[in-house]
Amino acid sequence: MRRRAPVAGAGFTASAVVLLLAPLAAELQAQSSDDFVPVTDAMLQNPAPEDWLMWRRTLDSWGYSPLDQVNRENVGELQMVWTRDLEPRTGEITPLAYGGLLYVPQASDVIQALDAVTGDFVWEYSRDIPEDLYTMVGGNARNNRNIAIYDRTIINTSDDNFVFAIDALTGETVWETKIFDYKVNSATHSSGPIIADGKVISGRSCRPWGGPNACIIAAHDARTGEELWRRRLIPAPGEPGDETWGDVPFEGRQHVGAWMVPSYDPELRLLFMGTSVTSPAPKFLLGGPEETHLYHNSTLALEIDTGEIRWYYQHLNDHWDLDHPFERLLVETRVTPNPSEVSWINPRLQSGEVRKVITGIPGKTGIVYTLDRETGEFLWATPTNYQNVILDIDGATGAVTINPEVIFRELEQEVFVCPTWAGGKDWEAGAYSPLTHTMYYPLRNTCGQMLATSNFESERARELTRGGQGGLAIYSLASRHQITPGTDYLGTVRAISVETGETTWLHEQRAHTMSLVATGGGLVFGGDANGRFKAFDDRTGEVLWEINLGSSVSGYPITYAVDGRQYVAVNTGSGSINLTPELRPSRGTSLFVFALPSRE
Repeated sequence: MRRRAPVAGAGFTASAVVLLLAPLAAELQAQSSDDFVPVTDAMLQNPAPEDWLMWRRTLDSWGYSPLDQVNRENVGELQMVWTRDLEPRTGEITPLAYGGLLYVPQASDVIQALDAVTGDFVWEYSRDIPEDLYTMVGGNARNNRNIAIYDRTIINTSDDNFVFAIDALTGETVWETKIFDYKVNSATHSSGPIIADGKVISGRSCRPWGGPNACIIAAHDARTGEELWRRRLIPAPGEPGDETWGDVPFEGRQHVGAWMVPSYDPELRLLFMGTSVTSPAPKFLLGGPEETHLYHNSTLALEIDTGEIRWYYQHLNDHWDLDHPFERLLVETRVTPNPSEVSWINPRLQSGEVRKVITGIPGKTGIVYTLDRETGEFLWATPTNYQNVILDIDGATGAVTINPEVIFRELEQEVFVCPTWAGGKDWEAGAYSPLTHTMYYPLRNTCGQMLATSNFESERARELTRGGQGGLAIYSLASRHQITPGTDYLGTVRAISVETGETTWLHEQRAHTMSLVATGGGLVFGGDANGRFKAFDDRTGEVLWEINLGSSVSGYPITYAVDGRQYVAVNTGSGSINLTPELRPSRGTSLFVFALPSRE
């Protein structure tokens, strides 16, 4: 077990380190740098059990830790060991755990290093924010879902469209590289990068006014910051896919974003990234509903060295903001979909054959897709929550048929859509356990009366958007969300076999559920919008432990170990659709860390 690095003194900001305390910082770094083991690609591809080195811990996005000190038998003894307030507006974040420190991303480009055992402050990096930034790139840019670690640096993408590295021991800037001028090609980052074979891989949620060149995935050298390639997600004239936009001029092609975090297969040397909806969303406003508008709402397999697209699979032609950018689980498994449980199966599939697959729930529809990882061949798919958008999938080709009754054809048309843009599935991450060969997903039961409109002052648009939850002007959509008819439960956690597609257990509750992590102790940890943080039995779904943290448990849970003791960490913050008004959690933004009682 790696011993804890010495704590580097009292709190200070990044600018203070540079301007006022440089001699002290140098002394502290000299004292502790010999104890710091640089993070390598080999470590990222096979992390030590005690570490949490990236968003979902491993490049295959499992959200699984082999740590088993906390298990089904003793999880009831978990107790809080420390807590700490975070920056206002912090919500959807993932700490990294390495060398006895937690590296905690926070809202508005703040990163803190904390002692992972005590919670004591070590250093802070706080980036200068231009006054006009969020009016240009949107408020979602304040999200800072994840950061990366490589060599001796913490690496992130910034709200003002830089990629940068800071020293892991001091918080001092090591390098930074501009990706965009945020005033010209406006885009947000909302999720940070991963490191794949020494490359910083990051996507963007591009704003409509930023134009098609803002919609990219980029690779930078993790040691120097040099840009290696960038892949635009909207084809230009003469490029493959150009014809799928019909007569829409290049400058009018907007908002195909990659706003979540990719997965990576180092053997195939392929990145797997999901993409989002266009702006506007109803396709009659963008060249016609018969056009497919590549590469929106797709899974892309990208060559790591060039960014070239080896293959793609489009999940649907999206008129409703049902993005598909979420985590892709990379699993090697027997593929034996159960025809009585799975709606769409490739007729060529030899049941029981072992495949390297991409699986999981990549989009807001809540549909599970399993694809061959090397070729993109469709293998099987099946719904989870109720949805009325996808009518059929051709098993032989993977081609999707959209329900014609919910396709917008004109302005002020109204349709009833399930789910809404709140999901189904949203940014909250699922997890996979190799112990059970099961994936676990937080899902929501939502529907909405949805309107295609360009006039948000109309009587109907104002009625639908009353309360602030149902207006998306950049997509030309208004909606009144509701819980799916026939149930009172907004939130679920669903356990699904990766081999058969069968649901092995289902947990239902009033509050909507948040991100999950699976562990070697037979547990699945996850929170909800009403402040409850729970541990589920991974085999049965039984709730074995629960605590009320007061505010929405909006962070991505992690578990790590220091000096042989396992810890579980998660943060609270804002993040809920207002469909359960009787639940009134507070809005506190804090990090909580739990462990079993010390036996010393």
